[in-house]
Amino acid sequence: MRSWEDVLDDLVRHRGGALVRYATLLTGDRRAAEDLVQDALVKAFGTGRPLRDALAAEAYVRRAILTVFLDGTRRRRRWSGVAHLLVLDDEGPDHAAGDRIDVQRAIATLPPRLRACVVLRFYDDLTVPQIARDLDLAEGSVKRYLSDATQQLEALLGPLEDAGETEDVRLVEGRKRWR
Repeated sequence: MRSWEDVLDDLVRHRGGALVRYATLLTGDRRAAEDLVQDALVKAFGTGRPLRDALAAEAYVRRAILTVFLDGTRRRRRWSGVAHLLVLDDEGPDHAAGDRIDVQRAIATLPPRLRACVVLRFYDDLTVPQIARDLDLAEGSVKRYLSDATQQLEALLGPLEDAGETEDVRLVEGRKRWR
């Protein structure tokens, strides 16, 4: 039987990049995503749970990432009013993108619940019932969040490919790309 230290080492070494990319979609910021993954790893492995299987550990850490992100929303809102006093924005405008808004920035404009639903639906390719279970929401709420998020993203990015299809079909098929 593998020790939790070996599982953690393998997880960080082999799947750490994927976990950070997943968290980046939620946070919209690479540095915040790295912090989020760190917090999730501490939460997952610091509780004394016997995580001995790499696949189960990754699933548990992904869930912890989502939970820590949603739980931290209130704290981020509280501190957002004074954050500009503490941290300087060292990122300049992205001139390479020109007038095009990239998907990551567009997703970052969504409220946390909508963002979580979009990431789980289009990145994790979960169904509406799976998202509802993971976020402890009603399926109707998930559908509404996905609908609202799709409208907001289409306003920023343009219509989804296959724009002739109904919204329900587009959401069920998932993984559509914006032009």
